[in-house]
Amino acid sequence: MRLRHWKRRSTCVTNEPKVDEALGLPFSSRHLLECFDLGAEKFGWSKRTPQVGSMKHDGLILGWGMAGCAWVAARFAAEASVHLRDDGTARVACGTQDIGTGTYTILAQLASDKTGLPVGNIEVALGDTLLPPGPLSGGSMATASVAPAVFTAADAAIASLLNIATMTPESPFQNRRRDDLGFEGGRVFVKADGAATGVPFADLLRRANLRLVSGSGKAEATFGNPQSKFSTHSFGCHFVEVTWQPEIARLRVSRVVTVIDAGRILNPLAGRNQIEGSVVMGIGMALLEHTTYDRRSGAPINSNLADYVMAVNADVPPIDVHFLGFPDAAINELGARGIGEIGLAGFAAAVTAAVHHATGIRVRELPIKIEDLLA
Repeated sequence: MRLRHWKRRSTCVTNEPKVDEALGLPFSSRHLLECFDLGAEKFGWSKRTPQVGSMKHDGLILGWGMAGCAWVAARFAAEASVHLRDDGTARVACGTQDIGTGTYTILAQLASDKTGLPVGNIEVALGDTLLPPGPLSGGSMATASVAPAVFTAADAAIASLLNIATMTPESPFQNRRRDDLGFEGGRVFVKADGAATGVPFADLLRRANLRLVSGSGKAEATFGNPQSKFSTHSFGCHFVEVTWQPEIARLRVSRVVTVIDAGRILNPLAGRNQIEGSVVMGIGMALLEHTTYDRRSGAPINSNLADYVMAVNADVPPIDVHFLGFPDAAINELGARGIGEIGLAGFAAAVTAAVHHATGIRVRELPIKIEDLLA
C-alpha cells in the first residue's frame, strides 16, 4: 500500500476496510490507521511538498515516500515443558530453535512471568529432537506459537507443586485443600493469609525428597484453520527519506521511521532489533541485491558474497522504530503476534515512492538501478 500524500485522514478512513475482503472475516485486531498517524508525526510528513525534486538539504535532493505493510499472524502447533527444581531454579524446554531472534530470552521471560522467578534463575533448552515438539522458525509465528504452550506447562507444574504441598508429611500445608493455596514469586502460600507468609517452592520439594516437579503444555495450530472466526494479521508502515545527487548519480536511504502494530510486544529491545534488521534487508532489496543467472544453465553467476552486493553499515541510516502495543486476544492469551518478516514487507515500495518524489521516475523493478534514474 503506497500513499503519495497524507493530508486528509478522512480519505484513508473511507478506504479502510471493515472486514478482510478476501476472507469475508472481521479482523481480530487492526490498527493500521494509527500506524500511519504515528509514523507521519514522527517523520514530520506534514512538511513534505509534493512536487518532484522540490525538497533539498545541503545541496542534496530529498525524496520522501511511505508504504503500509501487513503480515499474516497465526500459530503453529507447539509443546513445551516446565520443571521447578529443588535448588529454586526452573527449566523451560521446547524443540523449537533460536536463529538469532531472541527465542531463548522470550521463553525465559514467559517462564519468569508465570513462576515469579528472576530470568537469571531459569534455564532454557531448545533445538533438540528429544525435547517437546516445537514450531519451525518461519512465518513470524514461533513466539506466538510457543507462548501458550509454555504457560500451560507452567500452570501444570505449579498445580503439581501445590498438590505435593498438601500431601507431604510435615509440610506447613499438609491437609490443606489444594484450592486454598496460591503460588506467587516462587512461593507457595495460603490465599487467606497472603503471599507474604509463603514458603519457597524449593523448600517444599526438599521436604518431599523430590528433585523437581514438572508440567507439560500443548498449543494447537491456528494457521490454515478453515473454521477461523477472524482474519489475523500484523500491520505497520514505513516512512523513508532518500537523498539523490544527479551530478554523481548517488542514491542513498538517509532516514527511516517504521511503526508496527503486532499485538503485545513481549521484549521491546529484541523486537526493535528484529525490525531494524528487516529494514536493513529492505535497503538491500530496494537498492543493492540482485542475482544474475546464466541463460544457458540457469545457474546463478554471482553466487558468493564477493559478487552479490548486500547492505553494510555504511548503507544504513538511523532507523526509528515504534510499536503500538495493542494486544490481540485471538492469537494467544498474551495477545502477542509475530514481528519477524513484517519489517521487510512494504519497505521497498516506500523507497521507490521516495525515489519518485526525488527524481520523477517511477521504478517498477528491483533493485533500483542508477541507469533507471539517468534514463
